[in-house]
Amino acid sequence: MHKISGILLHVLLILSFSTTALADQGLWNDLNARFYDLIAEGKYSEATKTGEEALKIAKDEFGANHPNAAISLKNLGDLYFSKGDYNRSESLYKRVLKIHKKAFGKNHSAVAADLNNLAFIYFSQGNYDEAETLYREAQAIDEKLYGKKHPNIAIYLNNLAGLFKDQNKYSEAEKYFKQALIIQQGALEPHHPDVILTLNNLAGLYQEEGGYDKAETLFKDLLKTQEKKLGSDHPDLALTLSNLADLYFIQENHIKAESLYKQALLINEKTYGKDHPNVAANLNDLAELFTARKKYAQAESLYTRALIIYENALGPNHPEVALSLNNLGDLYLFQGDYGRSESFCKRALAIDEDVLGKNHPDVAAQLGNLAEICRNLNRPAEAESLYKRALAIDEKTLGKDHPEVAADLNNLAELYFLQNKYPKAERLFKRALTIYENTFGPDHPDIAVVLENMAALYRKLGKKEAAEELRKRSEKIRLNTETSDT
Repeated sequence: MHKISGILLHVLLILSFSTTALADQGLWNDLNARFYDLIAEGKYSEATKTGEEALKIAKDEFGANHPNAAISLKNLGDLYFSKGDYNRSESLYKRVLKIHKKAFGKNHSAVAADLNNLAFIYFSQGNYDEAETLYREAQAIDEKLYGKKHPNIAIYLNNLAGLFKDQNKYSEAEKYFKQALIIQQGALEPHHPDVILTLNNLAGLYQEEGGYDKAETLFKDLLKTQEKKLGSDHPDLALTLSNLADLYFIQENHIKAESLYKQALLINEKTYGKDHPNVAANLNDLAELFTARKKYAQAESLYTRALIIYENALGPNHPEVALSLNNLGDLYLFQGDYGRSESFCKRALAIDEDVLGKNHPDVAAQLGNLAEICRNLNRPAEAESLYKRALAIDEKTLGKDHPEVAADLNNLAELYFLQNKYPKAERLFKRALTIYENTFGPDHPDIAVVLENMAALYRKLGKKEAAEELRKRSEKIRLNTETSDT
Protein backbone atom coordinates (compact mmCIF):
# COMPACT_ATOMS: atom_id res chain seq x y z
CA MET A 1 0.00 0.00 0.00
CA HIS A 2 0.96 3.63 -0.40
CA LYS A 3 1.17 6.31 2.23
CA ILE A 4 -0.24 9.79 1.85
CA SER A 5 2.22 12.47 2.82
CA GLY A 6 1.08 14.86 5.49
CA ILE A 7 3.58 17.44 4.26
CA LEU A 8 2.62 19.86 1.53
CA LEU A 9 5.44 21.05 -0.69
CA HIS A 10 4.23 24.43 -1.52
CA VAL A 11 5.34 27.62 0.28
CA LEU A 12 2.92 30.03 1.89
CA LEU A 13 4.45 33.25 3.24
CA ILE A 14 2.73 35.90 5.37
CA LEU A 15 3.28 39.56 4.55
CA SER A 16 4.22 42.09 7.22
CA PHE A 17 5.06 45.75 7.33
CA SER A 18 6.89 48.18 9.60
CA THR A 19 4.93 50.28 12.05
CA THR A 20 7.00 53.45 12.35
CA ALA A 21 10.07 55.00 10.83
CA LEU A 22 13.28 54.91 12.81
CA ALA A 23 14.59 58.24 14.00
CA ASP A 24 18.25 59.00 13.50
CA GLN A 25 19.19 58.94 17.18
CA GLY A 26 22.78 58.00 17.69
CA LEU A 27 23.81 54.68 19.12
CA TRP A 28 20.26 53.34 19.29
CA ASN A 29 19.81 53.89 15.58
CA ASP A 30 23.18 52.28 14.82
CA LEU A 31 22.26 49.23 16.90
CA ASN A 32 18.98 48.85 15.06
CA ALA A 33 20.76 49.01 11.71
CA ARG A 34 23.22 46.38 12.96
CA PHE A 35 20.31 44.25 14.21
CA TYR A 36 18.67 44.23 10.77
CA ASP A 37 21.97 43.34 9.07
CA LEU A 38 22.49 40.41 11.43
CA ILE A 39 18.96 39.13 10.80
CA ALA A 40 19.52 39.30 7.04
CA GLU A 41 22.72 37.31 7.50
CA GLY A 42 20.95 34.68 9.61
CA LYS A 43 23.10 35.46 12.67
CA TYR A 44 20.31 35.25 15.19
CA SER A 45 22.40 34.82 18.34
CA GLU A 46 24.34 38.02 17.66
CA ALA A 47 21.12 39.76 16.66
CA THR A 48 19.54 38.83 20.00
CA LYS A 49 22.35 40.52 21.95
CA THR A 50 22.23 43.59 19.71
CA GLY A 51 18.44 43.82 19.95
CA GLU A 52 18.51 43.56 23.73
CA GLU A 53 21.18 46.27 23.92
CA ALA A 54 19.05 48.52 21.69
CA LEU A 55 16.02 47.91 23.92
CA LYS A 56 17.97 48.86 27.03
CA ILE A 57 19.11 52.12 25.45
CA ALA A 58 15.58 52.86 24.23
CA LYS A 59 14.19 52.42 27.74
CA ASP A 60 16.98 54.49 29.32
CA GLU A 61 16.94 57.31 26.78
CA PHE A 62 13.29 57.53 25.76
CA GLY A 63 11.34 55.72 28.45
CA ALA A 64 9.82 52.26 28.66
CA ASN A 65 6.53 53.40 27.10
CA HIS A 66 8.02 55.44 24.25
CA PRO A 67 7.32 54.35 20.64
CA ASN A 68 11.06 53.86 20.15
CA ALA A 69 11.03 51.27 22.91
CA ALA A 70 8.12 49.64 21.08
CA ILE A 71 10.29 49.41 17.96
CA SER A 72 13.00 47.57 19.89
CA LEU A 73 10.42 45.30 21.51
CA LYS A 74 8.90 44.49 18.12
CA ASN A 75 12.33 43.73 16.67
CA LEU A 76 12.95 41.22 19.44
CA GLY A 77 9.45 39.83 19.01
CA ASP A 78 10.15 39.25 15.33
CA LEU A 79 13.45 37.58 16.21
CA TYR A 80 11.97 35.25 18.80
CA PHE A 81 9.21 34.33 16.38
CA SER A 82 11.87 33.43 13.79
CA LYS A 83 13.58 31.30 16.44
CA GLY A 84 10.31 29.49 17.19
CA ASP A 85 9.86 30.98 20.67
CA TYR A 86 6.21 31.89 20.14
CA ASN A 87 5.39 32.50 23.80
CA ARG A 88 8.12 35.10 24.22
CA SER A 89 7.26 36.64 20.86
CA GLU A 90 3.59 36.92 21.83
CA SER A 91 4.49 38.58 25.13
CA LEU A 92 6.67 41.18 23.36
CA TYR A 93 4.07 41.90 20.68
CA LYS A 94 1.45 42.47 23.37
CA ARG A 95 3.75 44.97 25.09
CA VAL A 96 4.20 46.76 21.76
CA LEU A 97 0.44 46.84 21.25
CA LYS A 98 -0.10 48.32 24.71
CA ILE A 99 2.47 51.07 24.07
CA HIS A 100 1.02 51.97 20.69
CA LYS A 101 -2.54 52.11 21.97
CA LYS A 102 -1.45 54.46 24.75
CA ALA A 103 0.69 56.62 22.46
CA PHE A 104 -1.48 56.76 19.33
CA GLY A 105 -4.95 55.55 20.26
CA LYS A 106 -6.62 52.27 19.37
CA ASN A 107 -7.40 53.25 15.76
CA HIS A 108 -3.85 53.96 14.58
CA SER A 109 -2.15 52.01 11.80
CA ALA A 110 0.62 50.99 14.20
CA VAL A 111 -2.02 49.24 16.29
CA ALA A 112 -3.32 47.51 13.17
CA ALA A 113 0.20 46.26 12.42
CA ASP A 114 0.53 44.95 15.98
CA LEU A 115 -2.75 43.07 15.66
CA ASN A 116 -1.51 41.60 12.38
CA ASN A 117 1.68 40.38 14.04
CA LEU A 118 -0.20 38.81 16.94
CA ALA A 119 -2.57 37.15 14.50
CA PHE A 120 0.41 35.63 12.70
CA ILE A 121 1.53 33.98 15.94
CA TYR A 122 -1.92 32.52 16.58
CA PHE A 123 -2.10 31.35 12.96
CA SER A 124 1.25 29.59 13.32
CA GLN A 125 0.01 27.88 16.49
CA GLY A 126 -3.15 26.65 14.76
CA ASN A 127 -5.40 29.05 16.71
CA TYR A 128 -7.35 30.02 13.61
CA ASP A 129 -10.37 31.69 15.21
CA GLU A 130 -8.27 34.09 17.25
CA ALA A 131 -6.04 34.81 14.26
CA GLU A 132 -9.01 35.62 12.04
CA THR A 133 -10.50 37.94 14.64
CA LEU A 134 -7.28 39.95 14.90
CA TYR A 135 -6.68 40.07 11.14
CA ARG A 136 -10.17 41.49 10.66
CA GLU A 137 -9.70 44.03 13.46
CA ALA A 138 -6.48 45.21 11.82
CA GLN A 139 -8.14 45.37 8.42
CA ALA A 140 -11.02 47.45 9.78
CA ILE A 141 -8.63 49.99 11.32
CA ASP A 142 -6.66 50.55 8.13
CA GLU A 143 -9.78 50.64 5.95
CA LYS A 144 -11.05 53.56 8.01
CA LEU A 145 -7.68 55.30 7.73
CA TYR A 146 -6.76 54.62 4.11
CA GLY A 147 -9.77 53.17 2.30
CA LYS A 148 -10.30 49.71 0.88
CA LYS A 149 -7.73 49.92 -1.93
CA HIS A 150 -4.60 50.64 0.10
CA PRO A 151 -1.73 48.09 -0.09
CA ASN A 152 -2.07 47.48 3.67
CA ILE A 153 -5.53 46.05 3.02
CA ALA A 154 -4.04 43.60 0.55
CA ILE A 155 -1.74 42.38 3.31
CA TYR A 156 -4.66 41.47 5.54
CA LEU A 157 -6.53 39.87 2.64
CA ASN A 158 -3.47 37.79 1.79
CA ASN A 159 -3.09 36.69 5.39
CA LEU A 160 -6.78 35.83 5.71
CA ALA A 161 -6.51 33.82 2.50
CA GLY A 162 -3.65 31.84 3.99
CA LEU A 163 -5.74 31.24 7.07
CA PHE A 164 -8.65 29.93 4.99
CA LYS A 165 -6.37 27.77 2.90
CA ASP A 166 -4.98 26.07 5.98
CA GLN A 167 -8.55 25.30 7.03
CA ASN A 168 -9.43 23.75 3.68
CA LYS A 169 -11.66 26.70 2.70
CA TYR A 170 -10.24 26.89 -0.78
CA SER A 171 -12.93 28.98 -2.49
CA GLU A 172 -12.67 31.64 0.21
CA ALA A 173 -8.88 31.53 0.06
CA GLU A 174 -8.89 32.04 -3.71
CA LYS A 175 -11.33 34.94 -3.42
CA TYR A 176 -9.17 36.73 -0.85
CA PHE A 177 -5.90 36.10 -2.72
CA LYS A 178 -7.47 37.56 -5.86
CA GLN A 179 -8.84 40.57 -3.99
CA ALA A 180 -5.38 41.21 -2.55
CA LEU A 181 -3.85 40.89 -5.99
CA ILE A 182 -6.26 43.41 -7.54
CA ILE A 183 -5.29 45.98 -4.92
CA GLN A 184 -1.57 45.30 -5.27
CA GLN A 185 -1.54 45.36 -9.06
CA GLY A 186 -3.35 48.69 -8.98
CA ALA A 187 -0.93 50.27 -6.50
CA LEU A 188 2.41 48.50 -6.95
CA GLU A 189 4.86 47.55 -9.71
CA PRO A 190 4.46 44.02 -11.19
CA HIS A 191 7.77 42.92 -9.66
CA HIS A 192 7.05 44.36 -6.20
CA PRO A 193 7.75 41.73 -3.49
CA ASP A 194 4.16 41.87 -2.21
CA VAL A 195 2.77 41.16 -5.68
CA ILE A 196 5.23 38.33 -6.19
CA LEU A 197 4.32 36.84 -2.82
CA THR A 198 0.58 36.90 -3.45
CA LEU A 199 1.00 35.35 -6.90
CA ASN A 200 3.13 32.60 -5.39
CA ASN A 201 0.48 32.00 -2.77
CA LEU A 202 -2.30 31.84 -5.36
CA ALA A 203 -0.32 29.42 -7.51
CA GLY A 204 0.37 27.32 -4.41
CA LEU A 205 -3.35 27.22 -3.71
CA TYR A 206 -4.05 25.94 -7.23
CA GLN A 207 -1.33 23.34 -6.75
CA GLU A 208 -2.83 22.11 -3.50
CA GLU A 209 -6.24 21.80 -5.14
CA GLY A 210 -4.71 19.67 -7.90
CA GLY A 211 -4.89 22.45 -10.52
CA TYR A 212 -1.37 21.76 -11.72
CA ASP A 213 -1.71 23.39 -15.13
CA LYS A 214 -3.03 26.64 -13.64
CA ALA A 215 -0.28 26.62 -11.02
CA GLU A 216 2.46 25.95 -13.57
CA THR A 217 1.26 28.75 -15.86
CA LEU A 218 1.18 31.21 -12.98
CA PHE A 219 4.63 30.22 -11.69
CA LYS A 220 6.17 30.47 -15.18
CA ASP A 221 4.60 33.86 -15.91
CA LEU A 222 5.85 35.05 -12.56
CA LEU A 223 9.39 33.90 -13.30
CA LYS A 224 9.39 35.75 -16.63
CA THR A 225 8.32 38.96 -14.90
CA GLN A 226 10.94 38.60 -12.20
CA GLU A 227 13.77 37.77 -14.58
CA LYS A 228 12.87 40.71 -16.82
CA LYS A 229 12.61 43.25 -14.02
CA LEU A 230 15.10 41.91 -11.45
CA GLY A 231 17.60 39.78 -13.34
CA SER A 232 18.23 36.05 -13.17
CA ASP A 233 20.21 36.09 -9.91
CA HIS A 234 17.88 38.14 -7.74
CA PRO A 235 16.99 36.45 -4.41
CA ASP A 236 13.25 36.94 -5.01
CA LEU A 237 13.51 34.42 -7.86
CA ALA A 238 14.60 31.69 -5.47
CA LEU A 239 11.14 31.45 -3.90
CA THR A 240 9.36 31.10 -7.24
CA LEU A 241 11.94 28.63 -8.55
CA SER A 242 11.52 26.49 -5.43
CA ASN A 243 7.74 26.58 -5.68
CA LEU A 244 7.76 25.58 -9.34
CA ALA A 245 10.21 22.80 -8.45
CA ASP A 246 7.77 21.64 -5.75
CA LEU A 247 5.07 21.41 -8.39
CA TYR A 248 7.24 19.29 -10.67
CA PHE A 249 8.27 17.12 -7.72
CA ILE A 250 4.65 16.38 -6.88
CA GLN A 251 4.08 15.42 -10.52
CA GLU A 252 7.18 13.17 -10.35
CA ASN A 253 9.04 15.22 -12.93
CA HIS A 254 12.24 14.85 -10.95
CA ILE A 255 14.68 16.09 -13.57
CA LYS A 256 12.98 19.49 -13.91
CA ALA A 257 12.50 19.71 -10.14
CA GLU A 258 16.18 19.05 -9.44
CA SER A 259 17.31 21.70 -11.93
CA LEU A 260 15.09 24.37 -10.38
CA TYR A 261 15.98 23.45 -6.80
CA LYS A 262 19.66 23.79 -7.68
CA GLN A 263 19.08 27.18 -9.30
CA ALA A 264 17.33 28.40 -6.16
CA LEU A 265 20.16 27.04 -3.99
CA LEU A 266 22.84 28.81 -6.04
CA ILE A 267 20.97 32.12 -5.85
CA ASN A 268 20.57 31.93 -2.08
CA GLU A 269 24.16 30.81 -1.51
CA LYS A 270 25.38 33.73 -3.61
CA THR A 271 23.08 36.20 -1.85
CA TYR A 272 23.28 35.07 1.77
CA GLY A 273 26.27 32.77 2.06
CA LYS A 274 26.34 29.02 2.57
CA ASP A 275 25.27 29.02 6.22
CA HIS A 276 21.99 30.91 5.97
CA PRO A 277 18.60 29.35 6.87
CA ASN A 278 17.31 30.06 3.34
CA VAL A 279 20.09 27.85 2.04
CA ALA A 280 19.14 25.15 4.53
CA ALA A 281 15.58 25.22 3.16
CA ASN A 282 16.93 24.64 -0.36
CA LEU A 283 19.11 21.79 0.88
CA ASN A 284 16.08 20.15 2.47
CA ASP A 285 14.17 20.42 -0.81
CA LEU A 286 16.97 18.78 -2.76
CA ALA A 287 17.43 16.09 -0.12
CA GLU A 288 13.74 15.21 -0.23
CA LEU A 289 13.98 14.87 -3.99
CA PHE A 290 17.04 12.62 -3.70
CA THR A 291 15.19 10.53 -1.13
CA ALA A 292 12.32 10.03 -3.57
CA ARG A 293 14.86 8.95 -6.18
CA LYS A 294 16.48 6.57 -3.66
CA LYS A 295 19.76 8.48 -3.68
CA TYR A 296 19.98 8.04 0.04
CA ALA A 297 23.64 8.91 0.64
CA GLN A 298 23.26 12.25 -1.16
CA ALA A 299 20.02 12.96 0.69
CA GLU A 300 21.59 12.21 4.08
CA SER A 301 24.50 14.55 3.37
CA LEU A 302 22.17 17.42 2.42
CA TYR A 303 19.75 16.84 5.32
CA THR A 304 22.66 16.79 7.77
CA ARG A 305 24.10 20.01 6.36
CA ALA A 306 20.68 21.68 6.62
CA LEU A 307 20.31 20.51 10.22
CA ILE A 308 23.68 21.98 11.19
CA ILE A 309 22.79 25.32 9.58
CA TYR A 310 19.47 25.49 11.39
CA GLU A 311 20.93 24.52 14.76
CA ASN A 312 23.70 27.12 14.46
CA ALA A 313 21.39 29.89 13.25
CA LEU A 314 18.18 29.20 15.14
CA GLY A 315 19.19 27.16 18.15
CA PRO A 316 18.46 23.50 18.95
CA ASN A 317 14.74 23.89 19.73
CA HIS A 318 13.36 25.56 16.61
CA PRO A 319 10.58 24.03 14.46
CA GLU A 320 12.94 24.09 11.46
CA VAL A 321 15.36 21.96 13.45
CA ALA A 322 12.48 19.60 14.20
CA LEU A 323 11.67 19.46 10.49
CA SER A 324 15.26 18.55 9.64
CA LEU A 325 15.29 15.85 12.32
CA ASN A 326 12.01 14.53 10.98
CA ASN A 327 13.40 14.48 7.45
CA LEU A 328 16.38 12.43 8.57
CA GLY A 329 14.01 10.15 10.44
CA ASP A 330 12.00 9.64 7.26
CA LEU A 331 15.18 8.90 5.32
CA TYR A 332 16.22 6.19 7.79
CA LEU A 333 12.66 4.82 7.74
CA PHE A 334 12.82 4.41 3.95
CA GLN A 335 16.08 2.50 4.39
CA GLY A 336 14.61 0.21 7.05
CA ASP A 337 16.74 1.64 9.86
CA TYR A 338 13.78 1.86 12.22
CA GLY A 339 15.68 2.35 15.45
CA ARG A 340 17.58 5.34 14.14
CA SER A 341 14.46 6.70 12.51
CA GLU A 342 12.53 6.50 15.78
CA SER A 343 15.28 8.34 17.65
CA PHE A 344 15.26 11.27 15.23
CA CYS A 345 11.47 11.46 15.06
CA LYS A 346 11.14 11.47 18.85
CA ARG A 347 13.58 14.37 19.06
CA ALA A 348 11.54 16.21 16.44
CA LEU A 349 8.30 15.52 18.32
CA ALA A 350 9.75 16.79 21.61
CA ILE A 351 10.75 20.09 19.98
CA ASP A 352 7.39 20.63 18.31
CA GLU A 353 5.43 19.79 21.46
CA ASP A 354 7.57 22.19 23.47
CA VAL A 355 7.45 25.06 20.97
CA LEU A 356 4.05 24.64 19.33
CA GLY A 357 2.07 22.87 22.01
CA LYS A 358 0.71 19.33 22.06
CA ASN A 359 -2.32 20.08 19.89
CA HIS A 360 -0.63 21.65 16.86
CA PRO A 361 -1.01 20.11 13.36
CA ASP A 362 2.79 19.77 13.09
CA VAL A 363 2.71 17.64 16.23
CA ALA A 364 0.04 15.50 14.59
CA ALA A 365 2.34 14.99 11.60
CA GLN A 366 5.18 13.91 13.91
CA LEU A 367 2.86 11.48 15.71
CA GLY A 368 1.89 9.99 12.36
CA ASN A 369 5.53 9.46 11.47
CA LEU A 370 6.22 7.74 14.78
CA ALA A 371 3.13 5.59 14.28
CA GLU A 372 4.47 4.39 10.95
CA ILE A 373 7.78 3.48 12.59
CA CYS A 374 5.94 1.53 15.30
CA ARG A 375 3.93 -0.27 12.64
CA ASN A 376 7.14 -1.32 10.89
CA LEU A 377 8.61 -2.44 14.24
CA ASN A 378 5.55 -4.66 14.78
CA ARG A 379 4.18 -2.56 17.64
CA PRO A 380 0.61 -2.23 16.34
CA ALA A 381 -1.03 -1.15 19.60
CA GLU A 382 1.41 1.74 19.97
CA ALA A 383 0.99 2.63 16.30
CA GLU A 384 -2.79 2.72 16.66
CA SER A 385 -2.59 4.97 19.70
CA LEU A 386 -0.30 7.43 17.89
CA TYR A 387 -2.44 7.46 14.73
CA LYS A 388 -5.52 8.16 16.84
CA ARG A 389 -3.79 11.02 18.64
CA ALA A 390 -2.79 12.53 15.30
CA LEU A 391 -6.33 12.16 14.00
CA ALA A 392 -7.83 13.79 17.11
CA ILE A 393 -5.48 16.78 16.86
CA ASP A 394 -6.18 17.36 13.16
CA GLU A 395 -9.95 17.01 13.61
CA LYS A 396 -9.87 19.54 16.45
CA THR A 397 -7.58 22.11 14.82
CA LEU A 398 -8.39 21.72 11.12
CA GLY A 399 -11.93 20.37 11.12
CA LYS A 400 -13.28 16.91 10.36
CA ASP A 401 -13.36 17.45 6.59
CA HIS A 402 -9.77 18.61 6.08
CA PRO A 403 -7.42 16.67 3.75
CA GLU A 404 -4.98 16.13 6.62
CA VAL A 405 -7.78 14.33 8.45
CA ALA A 406 -8.29 12.19 5.35
CA ALA A 407 -4.57 11.34 5.40
CA ASP A 408 -4.84 10.31 9.07
CA LEU A 409 -7.87 8.16 8.31
CA ASN A 410 -6.08 6.48 5.42
CA ASN A 411 -3.07 5.71 7.60
CA LEU A 412 -5.15 4.28 10.43
CA ALA A 413 -7.19 2.27 7.94
CA GLU A 414 -4.00 0.85 6.50
CA LEU A 415 -2.99 -0.32 9.97
CA TYR A 416 -6.36 -2.02 10.44
CA PHE A 417 -5.99 -3.65 7.04
CA LEU A 418 -2.66 -5.16 8.07
CA GLN A 419 -4.29 -6.44 11.27
CA ASN A 420 -7.10 -8.05 9.26
CA LYS A 421 -9.63 -5.66 10.81
CA TYR A 422 -11.33 -5.26 7.46
CA PRO A 423 -14.66 -3.62 8.47
CA LYS A 424 -12.83 -0.90 10.40
CA ALA A 425 -10.41 -0.38 7.53
CA GLU A 426 -13.19 -0.12 4.95
CA ARG A 427 -15.12 2.41 7.00
CA LEU A 428 -12.09 4.68 7.39
CA PHE A 429 -11.00 4.33 3.75
CA LYS A 430 -14.49 5.36 2.63
CA ARG A 431 -14.48 8.38 4.92
CA ALA A 432 -11.05 9.44 3.66
CA LEU A 433 -12.20 9.04 0.06
CA THR A 434 -15.28 11.18 0.67
CA ILE A 435 -13.21 13.98 2.20
CA TYR A 436 -10.78 14.00 -0.70
CA GLU A 437 -13.52 13.92 -3.33
CA ASN A 438 -15.42 16.75 -1.65
CA THR A 439 -12.23 18.78 -1.35
CA PHE A 440 -10.44 18.16 -4.64
CA GLY A 441 -12.99 16.63 -6.99
CA PRO A 442 -12.75 13.11 -8.45
CA ASP A 443 -9.29 13.16 -10.06
CA HIS A 444 -6.73 14.21 -7.44
CA PRO A 445 -3.62 12.00 -6.91
CA ASP A 446 -4.42 11.53 -3.21
CA ILE A 447 -7.69 9.94 -4.29
CA ALA A 448 -5.73 7.43 -6.34
CA VAL A 449 -3.85 6.39 -3.20
CA VAL A 450 -7.04 5.64 -1.28
CA LEU A 451 -8.58 3.85 -4.27
CA GLU A 452 -5.53 1.57 -4.50
CA ASN A 453 -5.75 0.83 -0.79
CA MET A 454 -9.46 0.04 -1.04
CA ALA A 455 -8.83 -2.16 -4.06
CA ALA A 456 -6.32 -4.18 -2.05
CA LEU A 457 -8.89 -4.50 0.74
CA TYR A 458 -11.61 -5.70 -1.60
CA ARG A 459 -9.30 -8.26 -3.16
CA LYS A 460 -8.72 -9.65 0.34
CA LEU A 461 -12.48 -9.77 0.86
CA GLY A 462 -13.02 -11.57 -2.45
CA LYS A 463 -14.80 -8.60 -4.03
CA LYS A 464 -12.90 -8.90 -7.28
CA GLU A 465 -15.19 -6.81 -9.48
CA ALA A 466 -15.28 -3.92 -7.02
CA ALA A 467 -11.51 -4.13 -6.59
CA GLU A 468 -10.92 -4.05 -10.34
CA GLU A 469 -13.23 -1.06 -10.77
CA LEU A 470 -11.29 0.87 -8.11
CA ARG A 471 -7.97 -0.15 -9.62
CA LYS A 472 -9.00 1.11 -13.07
CA ARG A 473 -10.21 4.39 -11.66
CA SER A 474 -6.95 4.86 -9.78
CA GLU A 475 -4.94 4.02 -12.86
CA LYS A 476 -6.88 6.58 -14.90
CA ILE A 477 -6.18 9.29 -12.32
CA ARG A 478 -2.47 8.52 -12.33
CA LEU A 479 -2.30 8.54 -16.13
CA ASN A 480 -4.02 11.91 -16.23
CA THR A 481 -1.70 13.51 -13.68
CA GLU A 482 1.56 11.71 -14.41
CA THR A 483 4.43 13.67 -15.91
CA SER A 484 7.30 11.80 -17.45
CA ASP A 485 10.57 12.12 -15.52
CA THR A 486 12.67 12.97 -18.52
